[in-house]
Amino acid sequence: MNWPTTVLTERLGLRYPIIQAPMTGGPGTPQLTAAVSNAGGLGSLAGSHLQPDRLRDAIAEVRALTDRPFAVNLAAGSPARLDQHRLGRACELLAPYRAELGLSPALAAPPDPPDFLDQLAVVMEEGVPALSVVFGVPDSACLNRVRDAGIAVLGTATHLLEAIVLEESGVDFIVAQGAEAGGHRATFIGQPEQGLVGTLALVPLLTKHVGVPIIAAGGVMDGRGVAAMRMLGADGAQMGTAFLACPESGAHPAYKALLSQGNELATTLSRAFTGRCGRVLRNRLVDELRAHEAELPGFPLQLFLTQELSQAAADRGLTDFMPLWAGQGCNLCQPRPAAELVALWAEQAADLLGGEARPNAISPALARERPEIADADPAYII
Repeated sequence: MNWPTTVLTERLGLRYPIIQAPMTGGPGTPQLTAAVSNAGGLGSLAGSHLQPDRLRDAIAEVRALTDRPFAVNLAAGSPARLDQHRLGRACELLAPYRAELGLSPALAAPPDPPDFLDQLAVVMEEGVPALSVVFGVPDSACLNRVRDAGIAVLGTATHLLEAIVLEESGVDFIVAQGAEAGGHRATFIGQPEQGLVGTLALVPLLTKHVGVPIIAAGGVMDGRGVAAMRMLGADGAQMGTAFLACPESGAHPAYKALLSQGNELATTLSRAFTGRCGRVLRNRLVDELRAHEAELPGFPLQLFLTQELSQAAADRGLTDFMPLWAGQGCNLCQPRPAAELVALWAEQAADLLGGEARPNAISPALARERPEIADADPAYII
């Protein structure tokens, strides 16, 4: 198998079929997006929470750091309706934590969420090479405009029915989000708890029943995982948690420290921070609000309500009140630059699958991982 050559790499001009998952709440930065793209993968910018002007600025930040293809991720689902009762209840529940951090008990009214069509206009005007969407499917008029602009569209599915809907809508790729994945669950048909199919089962299921190329996401932490997903029929792998400990990641140092201490039992599903179900490391806020999740407003209203609390906690290094998005493989995170990780994973996958054995030179990270190569020819190291 010539493992790096897939429909994904051919369509977007990538060296490796590796996508950095979009990550909101701090970890996903323009620096990380650009680093992955420069290393031959596809960096992704999380844009669902950004107003159009801020989204345009973030795209410009990425473009200042790379001339390689990258993706912007947007939320296609409708935002939750404003419910004053739920809003008031959330304020009541958050008040003790705000007081503990010295914040005013009063919460400002949440701003209007960004408009998807306005965000999409920015993506098209800026000529972003790829658009990934979660929480739903844009209508056919939107997708036709995007396709006509030459932008590749990646939809996200957590079970087969969603994948079929995405295929019928005309997306170019489907990201199969397994239960192991960190961050928001992308489920848009049924409840998120119903979409907890493991990546190992989900990828071959989708490759069997839909014709759109599949990108595997969830639990892929190194080149072994990339190789496994290719063997299951995926055209690429999307990795988010694996990049959390990188220096380019915007994750708080205390957050990064917890990743190596965690394990597959340390994560849980929670709506506490954003109103939408997502996989996080357990902390005090998650545990104490678990019994009240049904009372909270939906996404992104709860996100707006918890932002000041999360920022105050980050300023003090208090992980008990920070959104610690993480997948079940968090213990396998490595605190290395993103480019070194991509090169290392590519070597691991090549060793298992064949194809492009090595680039013309190897990174210092790979030299440390494979000392026999460095010993054979020290000049081979870049």
